[in-house]
Amino acid sequence: MRHKLLLVLGSILSLTIVGILPAGALAAEADPLDWNYWRGPEQNGISRQTGLIDDWDPNGGEGSNVLWMRADLGGRSTPVTMNGKLYTIVGEADPASKEILRVLQEKVVCVDAETGKTIWESKHNAYNTDVPDVRIGWSSVVADPDSGNVYAQGANGIFQCLNAETGKIVWQIPMSERFGLLTTYGGRTNFPIVHEDLVIIGGVIIGWGETAKPTFRMFGFNKNTGDQVWTAGTRPLPEDTTYSSPVIGVFNGQKLLVIGGGDGALWAFQPRTGKPVWHYDLSKRGLNTTPVIDGDTVYMGHSEENITGTTMGAMVAVDGTKSGDVTKTAELWKVDELGVGKSSPILVDGRLYCFTDAAKLQVLDAKTGEPIGRAIGLGTIMRSSPLYADGKIYAFEANGRWYILEPDAKAGAKIVKRGRLASGVEVNASPIVSHGKLYVQSSQALYCLADPDKKPGADAIPAPKNIEAPVADDQTPAWLQVSPCDVLLKPGEKQKFAVNLFNAHGQFLKAADNAAFELSGAGEIAADGTFMASAELKHQATQLTVKAGDLKGSARIRTVPPLPWAWDFEGVSDLPVTWVGMRYRHILRKLPDGNTVAVKITTIPKGTRSRGWLGHSDLSDYTIQADVLGAKVDDRMPDVGLSAQGYTFDMRGDKQELQLRLWDSQLDRFSKTINFSWEPNTWYTMKLQVANEDGKAVIRGKVWPRDEAEPEDWTIEAVDDLPTTQAAPGLYGNAGNAEIWLDNIKVYANK
Repeated sequence: MRHKLLLVLGSILSLTIVGILPAGALAAEADPLDWNYWRGPEQNGISRQTGLIDDWDPNGGEGSNVLWMRADLGGRSTPVTMNGKLYTIVGEADPASKEILRVLQEKVVCVDAETGKTIWESKHNAYNTDVPDVRIGWSSVVADPDSGNVYAQGANGIFQCLNAETGKIVWQIPMSERFGLLTTYGGRTNFPIVHEDLVIIGGVIIGWGETAKPTFRMFGFNKNTGDQVWTAGTRPLPEDTTYSSPVIGVFNGQKLLVIGGGDGALWAFQPRTGKPVWHYDLSKRGLNTTPVIDGDTVYMGHSEENITGTTMGAMVAVDGTKSGDVTKTAELWKVDELGVGKSSPILVDGRLYCFTDAAKLQVLDAKTGEPIGRAIGLGTIMRSSPLYADGKIYAFEANGRWYILEPDAKAGAKIVKRGRLASGVEVNASPIVSHGKLYVQSSQALYCLADPDKKPGADAIPAPKNIEAPVADDQTPAWLQVSPCDVLLKPGEKQKFAVNLFNAHGQFLKAADNAAFELSGAGEIAADGTFMASAELKHQATQLTVKAGDLKGSARIRTVPPLPWAWDFEGVSDLPVTWVGMRYRHILRKLPDGNTVAVKITTIPKGTRSRGWLGHSDLSDYTIQADVLGAKVDDRMPDVGLSAQGYTFDMRGDKQELQLRLWDSQLDRFSKTINFSWEPNTWYTMKLQVANEDGKAVIRGKVWPRDEAEPEDWTIEAVDDLPTTQAAPGLYGNAGNAEIWLDNIKVYANK
């Protein structure tokens, strides 16, 4: 008991010094044997725990080392643990599905880590996304012992804070509707991380105002309230969405958050302010692995096109003490044609264990990048990241092969045990260890593994190599932060803004004294930073600028009134500034007859499919209507549609159909399709109504030629027994080469 107490206290002290835990937090609740973050307490895939399994049989039985197994909790999310509980994200299966598993929803699940018994589940629909069911749960939960909450990013952009004990939702942000988070068929979703009073997440954003151009952006939210404290962008028009996750280290006394971006660069930000500090250009496409930090060095891999030459993939070591564009100044070594693009490496005793996408293990000298031994083949595909614990490396290949390896002085590593799960079983999640138990999530099951003949133990977590400079060393304000930095209000609502000062290292100094507030746009601001939105029933945006001495910061405010809304685009020069995800892909065009319409253009890169959001996400029981026209180019017609309360009403051009759906890629979850002939270059009026009735959603749509009278009957109707009860109204378009025209958009409460 005394050894465990010293281990806990010593580890908590080191975690507080390095900045994983905030000063003043309830550090006694942070158990170093827990696995709060998907890469573990040291954020690098390493555990100091001992007495772990040397072999296992997934089929169970005597001597199998399987303590419990949940066949209903298969998935791709790496689990985490806290206070005797395990958390993961999986799909909710339809109990009626037999041979082919049909996923109904996505859910965050909490189970007892000792027994596997479910404690709570939090379910939500996947809607307005084309993520397939097999890619549900791509992200991982992060657990926070300070607040007692867990945080989860859903595949369709639902970011939520849940009470870790009860599963009750503390706050929830639909990231797509609110900020324009891009979700794709690829399913790649970033992993959140908690730092002090913030929870930080990233993704490709097609936002509003000056953030309308697609950009990989990071968001820092207050972990207790969900208020957006900061946002920071990389470079616009990234090639990919990614699932790289952030890690935090200290360089030259400065704490930095390091992550791979969708633009192919490795980025470092101050985690408290979001200020970009440096970036290193590595790939022409997005980076998906998670960096490894060791002292002043950052290790990163990728498997896409390199920025120079014709080779694919590289492993690189970067000096993290630089600033600015460090592509040519911070590279310590680089090994080209080493495709480490999905599985994040581990660093053990000065050696970097790199698992390529083709499931080959190559060990490198961490100082020089020189290979140690020959590459070891472990199968054909690698997505899971390895775990190093108890002197062993636990690795799982995507096709279900598993390996236990040991470091070897000459060969780099040697395989000591191997096996394979049942045919057709995949492993995309990474193994974790907590309190002497190994947890493995495959596509078909969640396993808890432990050797009953071994006594589990743990060595202390080593003290960090670098320590953040004391804030007392620099009391000069260098950064002014206004928070929340992005707000969505209703007319007449109030919002109190905080103004805080930070030094050059991004450390909090104090609240700003005598801050001066200036508004550009509607509303009023008091001397104490309380903003009151204009009472006008208009869609409008306001820029708040705050000055304190020579420093300046800002916040953006959108004011969106209650329903009804209407737009005809006459007398304006651009789409409404409050719309999310629309301005970059749409322009206003004046037609020869003098009428002005919105046009989804086809001349921008990666602009084939678009979704736009028009206001608040808490709306329900409403109707959206618009006049639409689809052009025809090269004998192809676009798809054009409306969305309400999470449901899409789609006029499908090439297929000459009407479709109601919830989840784009899972039409068997909810959809209805009928044949419907419509002509190109012809104006139609579309109307979508969604109503919550008796615990169900009733979805109705109709289409008619704009110049004709509205028909009395609905053209298509359907009922969803598992309803999405509220979501923002929106516009949908899918056009590779033919424009879509929009006019006379209306949103109003159901009559």
